[in-house]
Formats: sequence, C-alpha cells, structure tokens
Amino acid sequence: IKVLLSFLRFIALFCTFLLLINPKFSKNTYSIEKPNLILLVDNSSSIATAGDTTLLKNAIATLKGNTKLQDQFNVEQYHFGADINATDRIDFTAKNTNISAALRATNAIYKNAKGVVVLLTDGNQTLGEDYEFYGRNQDFPVYPVSIGDSTRYDDLRVGQVNTNTYAFVDNKYPLEAYITYEGAASVNTTVQIQVNGNTVLRKNLAFSSENNSRLVSTLLNANTVGIKTIKVVVTPIEQERNIVNNQKEVAVEVIDEKTNIALISAITHPDLGALKKAIERNEQRKVTVYKPNVALNKLEDVNLFILYQPVPSFKKIYNFIQQKKGNTFTITGRKTDWNFLNSIQNSFKKDSYGQQEELSPTVNPSFSIFNNADFAITDFPPLKGNLGEITLNKSNEVLLSQRVKGVTLKEPLFSVFNNETEKEAVLFGEDIWKWRVQSYRNDNNFINFDGFIGKLMRYLATDKPKTRLTMDYESVYSGSSNAVISASYFDKAFVFDSNASLTVLVTGITNEIKRELPMLLKGGYYETDLSVLPAGRYNFTATVANEKLSKSGSFTILDFDVEQQFLSANYKKLQRLATATQGALHFADKTGVLIEQLLQDKRFTPTQKSKQNIVSLIDFKVLLGIIIIALALEWFIRKYIGLI
Repeated sequence: IKVLLSFLRFIALFCTFLLLINPKFSKNTYSIEKPNLILLVDNSSSIATAGDTTLLKNAIATLKGNTKLQDQFNVEQYHFGADINATDRIDFTAKNTNISAALRATNAIYKNAKGVVVLLTDGNQTLGEDYEFYGRNQDFPVYPVSIGDSTRYDDLRVGQVNTNTYAFVDNKYPLEAYITYEGAASVNTTVQIQVNGNTVLRKNLAFSSENNSRLVSTLLNANTVGIKTIKVVVTPIEQERNIVNNQKEVAVEVIDEKTNIALISAITHPDLGALKKAIERNEQRKVTVYKPNVALNKLEDVNLFILYQPVPSFKKIYNFIQQKKGNTFTITGRKTDWNFLNSIQNSFKKDSYGQQEELSPTVNPSFSIFNNADFAITDFPPLKGNLGEITLNKSNEVLLSQRVKGVTLKEPLFSVFNNETEKEAVLFGEDIWKWRVQSYRNDNNFINFDGFIGKLMRYLATDKPKTRLTMDYESVYSGSSNAVISASYFDKAFVFDSNASLTVLVTGITNEIKRELPMLLKGGYYETDLSVLPAGRYNFTATVANEKLSKSGSFTILDFDVEQQFLSANYKKLQRLATATQGALHFADKTGVLIEQLLQDKRFTPTQKSKQNIVSLIDFKVLLGIIIIALALEWFIRKYIGLI
C-alpha cells in the first residue's frame, strides 16, 4: 500500500512539474509547390474557320495531355472574348476580343503566386487597352501561341467611319471614312457612299505601300425625318481574300426638333463644363451658358433652365421662369444665397447652418420617376455643401441621400419633383465634375455619368405627363450583341411594379421575322435581349399582361461583326508582348517546342517548402486529468485504510 501511495504521489508531482516546465519540440513538414500554367484561350469568332479551330483544339489537347507538364505545373484553362470565363468549353462565338482584360484577370486571380501564361489567340483585339503596352504590367511571363494564317495578303479595308448619331431635317451632316490598304503593289479602287441603298458619292482612289491610307469626307443632306442607313463600300482588288471588311454600315437618325438648355451661373466653376459635356453627348441637346443678366429674349426658346448656385441677381430669371412655367434643375453649393433662394421659390427650403461639409451620396433603390438602375456611384467622391435642415414642399422622390462622415442622414442630396406641369430637380451640393472624372476612372469612359445626366435631362425637358409604362432603347444598334430594350412599369399609384408580366412583339420591316420576347426583371427595370435577331429594321410593341397599356417604337440593327474584319494573325504584336514579359512566341503547329521550353526553364521549377510547427510535448487537459485521478485515488485509499 505504501508503494502504491508513493507511486500515486509521484505521478501527481511529476505531472505538476511537467506543467511548470512545459517542454516543446519542433516538427518540420515539407510540401512541393508547383507553378501555375494558365491557358488563356481566345473564344472569338475570328478563329471560327475550320483549320484554325482544329489547330487550337489540338494545341490545347497537347498541352493538357502532356504528363511532364502535369507533373511540373498546375494546369488551369480559361477562355475569353470580351470577358474571361473559367471553363473548358469553347464555341468561338464571342463577338469581341479583350486580351488585356484577360491578362489583368490572371494577375488578380493568381496574385503573389508563381506561374506562366500561355496565350492561344490570333492576336487581333477589338476591345480594351492595347495588350502590347499592358504587357509591361503583367506579373507572369506570357508565351503567346499564334493561331491562324500568319501570311500577309493584299487587303483593302473600310476603317473608322465617323458621323453624327443625330442630324436635323433640312440640314447637312458630315461623314468621314478612312480607307486603308495593306500590300506592296500599287492598286486603284473605287469607294461608294450609299444612303438607304442609293449611291450619293463615288470616288476613285489610288494606293501604294507608301500611300496606304485615304480619308474620304463629304456632307450629306438630311432631307427627310427617320433613320438613314449609310453604307461605305470599297471595290475589292483582284484576288483579294477578305472582302467582308470592304464595307461598313453606320446609321444617322434625322429629327426635326432640338432641346435647348440654358445653364445660368454667376460664377465660373468646373461643374459648368462637366454638365455641358455630359448633356451635349446627345446631339439633340444644346447647352448655352449665360450670366444672370442675360437678355430675356434669348431665353424664349429654352426648354430647360439649369440654375447653378442662385444668388439675388437671379431674380429676373426666376420671374421669367414662373411666367413661362419652365422646367428647372437647381444646383446649390457654398456660394448659394439661401435667404434669396428660400424666398424666390416654394418647392424646397433649407435652413443653412453655414457650416461647410463633404456630402457623400447614398442611392435610394426605390426611386421610380425614371430608370436609373444602371447608374453606379462606386467610389464617387463627396460633394461640397452646407449642412442644414431641408424641407421639400412638393411631391418628390429622393434619388440620393446625404452621408456625412460615414453616417447616412435623412436629408436629401438629389431630389426630383414629379409634378404634372413644371418639372423640377435639385442637387444640394457642388463639385459634380468630380463624379464625371471618377466615372472615367472606374470604366475608362464617361458613359455611367453622362447616361444618368441624359436620362435626367430627358425627364426634365419633356412636357409630356408621366406615364405608367416607359421604354428605353436606341434607334440604331451596331450589331446585335449589345442590343437591348429596357422598360419601367408603374401601378396606378405610380409605384414600380416588380410582379408585372411584360412582353415585346418584334416585327421585321426588312425581313419576315416576327417574335414575341419576354422582358425579364433586372433590379428596378425590365429588359429584353435582342441578340437573337439578325441585322435589319424592326418595329416593336411592348405590352403589359392584363393591362391596356402598350408602347411602340422602331430600331435598326446594323450588319457588323468586328471579328470578321481580320484575315491574318497579328503575330508581330504577339511577339512584342512576349518580349515585354520575358516570354517567347510560338505557333500552334509547334506546340512541342513550347512544352520543352517550359520544362527546361528554371523559373518554373517546382519549389519545396518547409513548415515548422512547434508542438507542445504535453497536453494540459490530459495532465490535469492524471493529476486529479492520482490524488483522488490516493485520498480514497487513505480513507479506506484509515490513514490520515
């Protein structure tokens, strides 16, 4: 018994000492990290010829089926057109090619990892940043595999055609067409300009290897209202292989009215230029900047007044607007005289504290006066304005609310009044030019901001009362890939109805197509995709199920596929991309050479990594359990035999 009790006491003390000492040892684990082999496959229609698709598919099968590559790399495949997709399925139906976007996506996906990009493409890009220059920012070496015929053939091409989107009846509108030639011999050809099938200009041109580009410009008559389809046609030279790019179509809509907008300001500010640029993006609108002391007879034909930071000198302008019952868009800021503005109009009132603050925008998702679902304010900087309580005295909807220092206030930043007579809107902040700049930084274009301002102008400048069903579409679409029709539908209380069933009946004017297409709900609007329609002119009628509401219109889809403008692979540009990224150019029929180069390149050898884990020799819970058991047994034994 003494030995047993001594042993139990020893176990308890020994485990206690172990807890105090807590001995540890290190354990190393080793793993092999393979570099990534990223296959970027061009899925555009420019590779849709039988020979090119076979070469491309064979090259992919060779790369993915090589066991040595599988042992040395993690092989991942993506295909791209305008966007990149992680899939093995390729059908060569993409209508655009954006190589730089595909490279940028691989940088984001495999950031901080080791890898190499194998780019299988013909090198002809139709969208985005020039990939040759973007290659300098590429994190991985790029090994282009050129797909397609690398031979250069003599080729005439109709390049950029410049014209206005809109023209006014009984006026002339300009047209410019660039004709280019690739070849060594001297050739002669004829260019024709046709309007709705009638030739209005014919001109003989001569080209050579030195004189390989010509500009054809003319003024065309806008005699009648409607859509004019303009076709520029170049006569092919002898044995020219690609004649698809020998013609190009554009369209001009001839209208008989124009919206005149007066931008009135007593100060000079960058907002004035930004608004003028955004509004005049649509040629139907003309913006004239005036001082408040402008002669009133110059404002007789104005359809909309933009009042920028009103001050007492605006008094006669306000009196004129009230007599005319004109539509207004008021922009306030740090220079606004709120005592004057509160007294001269009764639509809104602000008790300004005189404290300047940065006002960030917050979108109201239930705004329904016009469709603004595609207006994004991501990273938009705050506007400058004065804090104060705002009272809106007429029926309105708040499009943007104020957020100050991360706190969303109940005060409006941008409100639109939905009166049946005068149309009004008010923006409680200045520096809107920064939004236009940020829109360009986000998307490399001004479409987001300018499109929103355009819809606002369309609402404010029209004298028509609000309708329950509104349509948003273009008169002319350059190809069917981006052709859509949007609609907004409101119930009898003019609240957006997300449970309605809308359909569009499309009837061909130049063909016998007749299709009924559903309109799908997308956030705050309905949309139907017209990409299934071939080129031509169409009428459409949108209807709402179980309602006697319908809207009609017409549009034109031009016959243009930018991917079909290329005949040969641009291997020289791919070579420059490879050089800039420390890669190498290869051809689809020499894939074995590429495989050997990748296997032998020491930059892409797998890396052995070790991970050291510090492991405690003891487990606290186990030791504590042993101590408790040992002491408990000792106590029970002592009690059982009568020992103290």
